[in-house]
Amino acid sequence: MSDLPPASRPTLDARPRKRWVQPVLIAVILLVVAIGAWLAWDWTHTSSPAVQAAKAAKGKGGRFGGGDPSRAQPVTAVAAHLGDMNVVQTALGTVLAARTATVHARVDGLLQKVAFKEGELIQPGAFLAQIDPAPFQVALEQAEGQLARDVATLNNARLDLERYRTLLAQDSVAGQIADQQAAQVKTLEGTVKMDQANVDNAKLQLSYTHITAPIGGRLGLRQLDEGNIVHSSDANGVAVITQVNPIAVLFTIPQDALPPVLARLRKGEKPTVDAWDRDQKELLSHGTLISTDNQIDVTTGTVKLKAEFPNPEAKLFPNQFVNVRMVVDTHHGVVIVPSAAIQRNAQGTLVWVVRDDSTVNARQVTTGPTEGANTEVVTGLKDGERVITDGVDRIREGSKVEVVQPGAPKPAAAPQADGKQGKRGLFHKGEGKGDGKGRAGNTAAEAKGAQ
Repeated sequence: MSDLPPASRPTLDARPRKRWVQPVLIAVILLVVAIGAWLAWDWTHTSSPAVQAAKAAKGKGGRFGGGDPSRAQPVTAVAAHLGDMNVVQTALGTVLAARTATVHARVDGLLQKVAFKEGELIQPGAFLAQIDPAPFQVALEQAEGQLARDVATLNNARLDLERYRTLLAQDSVAGQIADQQAAQVKTLEGTVKMDQANVDNAKLQLSYTHITAPIGGRLGLRQLDEGNIVHSSDANGVAVITQVNPIAVLFTIPQDALPPVLARLRKGEKPTVDAWDRDQKELLSHGTLISTDNQIDVTTGTVKLKAEFPNPEAKLFPNQFVNVRMVVDTHHGVVIVPSAAIQRNAQGTLVWVVRDDSTVNARQVTTGPTEGANTEVVTGLKDGERVITDGVDRIREGSKVEVVQPGAPKPAAAPQADGKQGKRGLFHKGEGKGDGKGRAGNTAAEAKGAQ
């Protein structure tokens, strides 16, 4: 083939090497058209009145900025007032029965009858259980028989002594015999006393077979069933009684809070104590402090206190945990504001005060104790000054405010319609979901503007 002339040599077709050009050109053209269409659509929609209004609203605050700064912001304000504020000490307490008694059998024997119901309230002396009395009745009869025999012997000895004394007076018998008879009478008198004691003891043992309640209160679960042999040494006894009305609560306070409590106790006062449930939502009972411990726990630096509570509805239960609130002292004639008005910053504690010209001022204050929803203000605030309790997030120093009543609807800080349209229009460059909403909002705004 190398000998052939150049004109007769076979040539390679160049067209197959240019087949890729056409798809590339088509793709470039489509891309240019798409970019042009997107730019045209973007210019048309961003120039619409709705989008321009939304941008303007956002620049001034709008839905996201808190509204026009020159417009009065709605807030809720309450006037500070003079009143009495209780200094309250809180603690976690444990409910204790005023008295607890474990009822034991005092004699051994067969438990014939259990006469109480578990959990019922009983009075002192109530019948609880019966032990078989037969063995103790027999013992009593034996003691009574022995006593009767010895009493008869004693009476006979006394008659003999009288005879001997008569004969001695007539000098018919020796004095020694009369003295011996007198000694015999003394001996029999002692025997009779012992027999009487045995009779009394047998009666006492017999009475122990009838088990009664030593105190009033609530019965616990039954420890033994009928038919069992009970012993006086049984650890669990027959039943446990707890006195639950009144009932006591044991709690601890820090040693630093003890002096004012002791001062009130020395004056004969009894500080009031409230018992609340664990969530501090329900007041269980209202009582008084009755005693303090005589020493401070060196490991915790606390001291134990005991309070007594009436418990007619049995809301307090032995070994129950309760939240205790004790009034340690009372401050009279102090400035009181709602706790919601108290704010904090790097400088300390402050309140926002509404001036007479409806502008606000951040006032540094010193606070005292808090009780419930109120707080004492020691310094920095006067009686009658209005403090903001709701809406402080929308104000700054010198802001104009509009005071509304608590619970009343607050006027909007900025037009909501423009904010919503602006928010929708701003989604036109977002994802598919936001894009669809933006188009719908803008189309509605344009149609309204055209009308």
